[in-house]
Formats: sequence, structure tokens, C-alpha cells
Amino acid sequence: MEFISVSLDPRSKTPLYLQLHDHIAREITAGRLRENERLPGKRTAANLLGVSLSTVDGAYQLLASEGFVEARPRSGFVVCHLEQLAPPAPEAARTAGENGEPAAAAALSLLTGGVDASLFPFRTWARLFKETLYNRPDLLAHGDPRGDADLRQAIASYLHHARGLSAPADRIVVGAGMEYLLWLLCHLLKGKRAAVEDPGYPKVHQILSRGGIDVRFVPLDVQGMDPHALQAAGADFAYITPGHQFPTGLVTPAGRRTELLKWAAGRPGRWLIEDDYDSEFRYDGRPMPCMQVLDPQRVIYIGTFSRTIAPAIRVAYMVLPPALMEEYGRSFSFFSCTVSRFEQQTLCRYIDEGHFGRSLNKMRKQYRQRRDRLLEELRRVFGARALAENTHTGLSFLLRPDTDRSEAGIEARARALGLAVRGLGSYGHGLSAGPPALVIGFGSLDSASIPAAADLLYRAVFGREEIAF
Repeated sequence: MEFISVSLDPRSKTPLYLQLHDHIAREITAGRLRENERLPGKRTAANLLGVSLSTVDGAYQLLASEGFVEARPRSGFVVCHLEQLAPPAPEAARTAGENGEPAAAAALSLLTGGVDASLFPFRTWARLFKETLYNRPDLLAHGDPRGDADLRQAIASYLHHARGLSAPADRIVVGAGMEYLLWLLCHLLKGKRAAVEDPGYPKVHQILSRGGIDVRFVPLDVQGMDPHALQAAGADFAYITPGHQFPTGLVTPAGRRTELLKWAAGRPGRWLIEDDYDSEFRYDGRPMPCMQVLDPQRVIYIGTFSRTIAPAIRVAYMVLPPALMEEYGRSFSFFSCTVSRFEQQTLCRYIDEGHFGRSLNKMRKQYRQRRDRLLEELRRVFGARALAENTHTGLSFLLRPDTDRSEAGIEARARALGLAVRGLGSYGHGLSAGPPALVIGFGSLDSASIPAAADLLYRAVFGREEIAF
């Protein structure tokens, strides 16, 4: 080879010799420079590229040290033998996002995983974090594996006032997201069989299964997890979302809750994991008390700040019954908390100084207005051709349109129109085919886009039919 076709950028932060090295290495790896092919002499290459002799020599020597070329007497530098690898297969398009949602690049989204970023308290959080960073050098040291004591106390105080839960701070464990805490529970409940809701949150059974737990899917009825099916599943613990079942939005009534608690009390070693999903966003009436209030010995309570502050904060917590707290101490006392102590102390101040409560009130008002606007627009376009269910809590609800079109067909047509939406059936495992139901999320849908989203949803459900005004 008597020439080199490469443009070296003298303004780049990468030295010229490394730019030349990287180019030649890529050419050899791709097979464009073949075995025994000779590189241009160093002086020739320096003249061709307009660089110094030391630049070329540095590149050639580095290539030789890495085995791409070798120096041969009277031949200069020649390309070594490299096995040619098959080109990587194109990456399959992602069909599911982090929350089990389709990863659609749609202009509008009715998916459930999003929140309104404009509601994040940027100035307050930044100020608290900055003050904590500059004034608390002690936070550079390791803290309590369960989370800093004052944060756990702040969470305990919040749970007492907001959810009626009198949980001592020493039974609270803080971790980087619900997934991490659920992974810990996989080890605390190792060898046991789990029951999960069907339909339900996809990540739950995925994490439990990968954690070595035998997972059984238990169907729901109009009140939540069916206790007879739960008994038949032979499970040792059940994962439930009684405050706002995901994805149906059901709220488990008091009678059903006592049935589930009776199941847990029916045999030693049984537990209920109560995920208090979206309970903070109750728009009509007061939220029901936590199940752990009724039985703190058998209910594991899990909560998160991912919806009430932001998913990226990555702070969740669980309240363990005394027996499991003892086991946690034996098994995980050598762990470090997975949440930065600066983040922990920022959150602690955010709660203690009243910012969290004020922000929650603002968010409830905003999301209530958004829910009302969306329901109004859906009534405008669908009229009596669709029924909205379980609209009083959370950032999503069910819509049951009167159509013969399948959920998959609706999802596909919506994608083609630029709207992301998901059917209820995609969250289930043993669900029988029936009339379509759509899970409508409005957390990340701004108010100005609501009319357009409703119109597109109607077109996705009813094809080319005109919107009924």
C-alpha cells in the first residue's frame, strides 16, 4: 500500500498519532487491509499526511505492540493475520421499555410510565442538594445499610401522617428503586413460591423469576386478587397492589383485604407484599389505609418516590415485619446502602421542611385537572361508544371501547397515527380473549395535547369513521 486515505484533525483532543493508529486498526479489523499487506514507509506516510515522522512512527509502533502489524526486515511494517469476525446482526427493535411499555417513538403517548417533568422542583432540589454537598463532608463516609437514620425517620413520619402506618424507622430499608428492594426480598424469601396479579406489573414477575422464585399468576376479579385462586396456587407470599392495582386501577375493598390477610395468617411463613403504587394520587375521597396497619407481622410494605418526585431519583423504601427485619440484619448488614448519602439527606430535608407535602398537593391538583380534561375529551369523541373505569386514583385508567377491533390492531393503528397506547391483555398471562380494554396513562401527556390524543385514539379504535361531535 503506497497511500493512506485518512483525514487527521489537528484541532481534536485526540493526538494525531492515535487518530492514525485508530484508522489503520479499523481498516485491518474490517478486512480492508489484508494479511501481509505492507503499510507505506514512515517517511512516505508522513509526506502524504503532512505530519511529522514521529507521529507516523508512534502510530506504527503502537499497532505493532497490539499485534495489528509487525516489522519485517527490508519490508517495513506489514499487516498480521486476524480472524475475520462475522458482522454483528442488526439489533432487534425494542418492543418493551423500562416499565414493560412498548418503546414507541410516537408523537403522543398514553403509556403509563411517564410523569410530568415540569412538576419537578428543580430550584428547591438544587438548593437543598448544593447546601448538603457543601455543609456535610461527613456524608462522604459509609452510612447505615438500611439508609440514613434521619431519612428513615422522615419516611416513617410521612407514612404515619399520610397513610396511617405506624412503622418504626428501624424497620425501614431504603434502596435504589423498587427493583433493588424486590431483589433483596428474593433472597430473604429464597425457596418460596410467589403469587403475582394477573394482569399485573411486568417487572415484578421478571425480577422474582430471575431471583430464583417460583412465580404463579393469580387472576383478578372485580375486587382484586382472587383469594380462592391464591389458595389453589400454593404460594408462600403474594405481591399485590391494593391501593391502585396496576394496570386495571382497581382498589381492593376492605372485605377482600381481610380475606387476603386471613390467607396470610393461615400458615406460618406466609407473607403479603403490599406495593402502595400511586396511592398518593387519590382524586375522589380519601385513600384506604395500608394493609400493614391491619397486620404488621405479615405484610411487607413497599413505596417509592419515583412518581411523587421523579423516576431518576431512584429512592424506594420498604417496611419489613420484625421477623424479616431480623433476617435482613443477619443477611445484609455488610451491604452499603445503594442510594447516595447526599441524595438521601437532600430528600430528608425535602420531606422535613414541608416541600414534599406542598409538591404533592400541587401534583394532585395538576393531575386531577389533566384527568378531568382527558375524560371530557374522550366523552366528546367517543360519546357512548367507550366506558372509562377506575378513574378516581392514580395516573392511569381503563377505557373499554365498543368495537370488534382487537387490542393488537388498535395498538398497531395508533402507532401508525403517532400515538402510543397499550392494551390490557399485554399485561396478562392467563387472560382469556374478550372485548378490548385500553390502559390510558396521562402522567406525561401535557394538557394542550389532550384533544389531539383523544382524536387519534378514536381513529385508532374505529378506523376511518368520522369523529362524533
